[in-house]
This record gives sequence, structure tokens and C-alpha cells, in this order.
Amino acid sequence: MPLDAPVREEFAALLGPADVIDDPVRTRAYECDGLTGNRVVPELVLLPRTAEDVAGCVRICARHRIPFVARGAGTGLSGGALPVADGVVIGLNRLDRVLEIDVENRRAVLEPGVTNLEITAAASPHGLYYAPDPSSQQVCTIGGNVAENSGGAHCLKYGFTTNHVLSIEVVLPDGSVVTLGSDSMEQQGPDLRGVFLGSEGTLGVVTKITVRLLRTPEVMRTLLADFPSVAAGGQVVSDIVAAGIVPAAVEMMDALAIEAAEGATGAGYSLDTPAALVVELDGTVEECDEQFALVKDICDRHGCTRLHVAGSPEERANIWRGRKAAFAAVGRISPDYIVQDGVVPRTRLAEVLERISGMGDEAGLRVANVFHAGDGNLHPLVLFSAADGETERAEHLSAGIAELCVEMGGSLSGEHGIGTDKACSMPKMFGEDDLAVMNRIRAGFDPDHICNPGKLLPTPRLCGEKPGRYRPHPLEEAGLIDRL
Repeated sequence: MPLDAPVREEFAALLGPADVIDDPVRTRAYECDGLTGNRVVPELVLLPRTAEDVAGCVRICARHRIPFVARGAGTGLSGGALPVADGVVIGLNRLDRVLEIDVENRRAVLEPGVTNLEITAAASPHGLYYAPDPSSQQVCTIGGNVAENSGGAHCLKYGFTTNHVLSIEVVLPDGSVVTLGSDSMEQQGPDLRGVFLGSEGTLGVVTKITVRLLRTPEVMRTLLADFPSVAAGGQVVSDIVAAGIVPAAVEMMDALAIEAAEGATGAGYSLDTPAALVVELDGTVEECDEQFALVKDICDRHGCTRLHVAGSPEERANIWRGRKAAFAAVGRISPDYIVQDGVVPRTRLAEVLERISGMGDEAGLRVANVFHAGDGNLHPLVLFSAADGETERAEHLSAGIAELCVEMGGSLSGEHGIGTDKACSMPKMFGEDDLAVMNRIRAGFDPDHICNPGKLLPTPRLCGEKPGRYRPHPLEEAGLIDRL
């Protein structure tokens, strides 16, 4: 039910009226994240400026049992920041300060609204950088990266966000503030920092993050190689890893993704090739030179039709510009699309891609593929036209691809999270006991279920209805099931 006037006045008294948005036109700007197929307009949007403000907002929500959703830049692709109709959104963009760069200990202390790329920008004058690099790193925030345990092109060698976050300050769903983790990777007692990382905003709101920084590599070598088939490119990836080489990144794009990215960026990708690999090595000059020669030999053995080596930092940046623009660029070749995210064993890449192609043909829809080939993290893009009534078919195909990844021995998500998009597929990957344990952990943090409800774990309502105001499921009304 709508929030009553006294509650609205409590928020306004805490933050100031200007930082509480209730204009329906302005709240509509927060109705979805990057998964635009699901939209819910929140009652209020709160824009705190400090961690104390965030804690105050959450305490009001806890007192009145108001559901709340924390939001960073809204770039998530799984509906993790989808609002609740009778709840509030807590926007964290104004907590955007780099609080400290500790050069001696290679650490940075950040507020959640700092963008991923701003961390490296602040650290680079000291010869340091922050390794996880999602494609949206120019705009996505470190708070969102913590919520989703984000990865990126270079996670093959350097790992995901959880491998780089040392500690986090968290506002729990009752409004209390705790610090999880420590200033080193060594944790005492249960790893609650690890429990929180990737929990998709369901356990609390992060207000301060300490991350570790890495020394900038001495040298980086980047190549762009074309192949006569996706299978040939996939075999190159397997052979590179089998040779004992751990590249900083191995990315693959198929013909549709190349067409979109090249049209948007003019980065120099070939338009007449079925598949292209971007391979990057980093380290010392001697190490990179030796491994780079091996990689080029492997590419040649598998019928590489064109191999371009970046000859300058500008050329390297151009190759990456094409790859990282691929998601958004698909909008040039399709009016609507869904970005899926799943993981399969690297050795089954070719088999899975063939299955995905067949599923697309059966559905009568095109699927573009751009993915982190080195760790088998697929990002199929299902192209469709909502205006032509293809939405339901596209959603069905997208869910089928995610569940195919599980069938092939992989997982539902590599880095985009589960959110609302794949919560109903969770039983495909986890048993009843697994889900029950997850629910108990969540209830331990949030017994009233007010913190980003309806995300990550399946509920009768989530899997039986479209998002919107809460209505009891018929089975709930009959007393046959409980609302989790």
C-alpha cells in the first residue's frame, strides 16, 4: 500500500525535501536497471549523501517495514535493482568519493558510488590499478560491483570482485552498521565478507569498500585474430590454456557481435569473419615475448585468417573499445535484445554455441555471442522486436540458454547475477536443501524480508506473476504455500 504522509515526512526530515523524490515523472527514471523488460515505479527515491544518511533511511524502513532497494548506476543486467512498487529506492550515486589511496599497502578506500574506472584513474599516478573491469566500467559503480561480484575481461587471470575486496562497511537491514573483513586477505572467523559479496543487495547496503590495488604490469601485448569458425577459435583458447599460458584476457565475438561493434566503433574488426579472438598477455617483457610467440603459433595452427597485433597503446585501446562496446552496439542491428550470462566448461564451448544456434533457429530469433572465452563465461544476446510481439519468445529462449549452461555442467551466472531474471531457474542448479540454507542465511540478516525482496531466490509470487504490487498467490490464499 502507498506510504503514508508521516513516513514521507520522516524521510524528508532526515535528508531534506530536495533529496526525497516523489514526483511520478522523476521516480519513473528509477523503474528498471539494464534489464529493461521488467519495470516497477517505486513510491519514493531517496538520495542520501553520507553513510549516516543511508543508515538513517534504513532505520526508518525497518521501523515501518518498508521494502527498500539500494541502487548504484543502474547498469545491472539481471533486474537486481528492480524497485518494489510499495517501497523505496536508496540511490547511492552521491556517495562518490575516493577516500584514500594507500600506496604503501596498495589499498584504496572508496564510497559505493565511485565508478569502477575512477579507481584505476586515482591509483594510476602511483603505478597501481584496480583489476576487475566489467564492460560497463566507465559508469558502473564499485557498490554495484560488490553486490553482483562483478568480473570483466581480465578476471581469467586476476579473479572477480571478491578476490579484490578486503573489507566492507555495511548498513544491515535493521539500520545498524558493521564492518566485514579486514585490511588484509586473511579473515578471522567465518568469512561474512565473502557471504555479503555477490548477495545482490539482499543482506544490507554497502557504504564503504576497501579494495586491494595491483602494480601496473611492465608490458601488455594484445592481438586480434580472425578464425573460419567459432569452433576453431574455441580450440585456440583450449590450446593456449593447455600450453600453461594464463592470458590476462581471452575474449571471443561471433559475426553478429562483430557487425554491431564494428559499426558502432570502427575499431578495425573484420566484417567477413565468423569469429574473432582478442588475446592479451601481461607481465615482464621476457615473459610476454615468449608466450606471445606461442599464442601466435597456436592461432596459425587453427587456420587463423588474419592476425593483427596492437602496435601502440592507442591501438590496444581501440581493440578494447570495440569489444567493450559490443553489448550496447547490438542496438544498431536489433530494436530490442536481452543480454544473458552463463558459464560452461571451457572444453564444451563449441558444443554449447552450436546448441544455442539451434535454439535460436527453432525460436526464429537471432542470437549474437560475445563472451569471456578463457573462463567459459558466455554472454549470448537474444535479438527480438517487442513491437512485433516477440518478447515472450525472446524471454523463453533467454531462460532456456541459461538453463542449458547448467545442463552442460556450468552455472546460471558468471558475473551479472541472478536478480529477478533467473531466480525462477535457481532450482535447476540448486536442490531444495541448498535453497533452504540460502533462505535461512538471508533471514538471519533480514528477518522481515525488506532488503531488496524478490531477488535471487525463487518465491511463488516471483515465479508466478509479473513484477508489480504484491498480490497473494492463489495457493497462498488457499493456505497451501507460504510467502518466503
